[in-house]
Amino acid sequence: MTSPERVERLIIVGRVQGVGFRDWLRWEAEGLGIEGWVRNLPSGAVEAVVAGVGSAVDVLVARCEDGPPAARVERVERSPASTPEGSGFRVIG
Repeated sequence: MTSPERVERLIIVGRVQGVGFRDWLRWEAEGLGIEGWVRNLPSGAVEAVVAGVGSAVDVLVARCEDGPPAARVERVERSPASTPEGSGFRVIG
């Protein structure tokens, strides 16, 4: 991965597990040229690290505020993160 313009850690809170959120996020990220990963957390939230062009990251975060049709997102928490290892966007854990 070349050095991305922006890297952020996202915590998506709400009804976001068991609704296809991780696969949906992978598909959305790939369409925007964003690299990184997504996983479920024991708390019931979803965590992702996203890296890419700043405007694309902003678009992805805005989409996460709605999520896939079955999701009910309460909030998306954003914080700076380190560049993820590897390439592409993957579902982990």
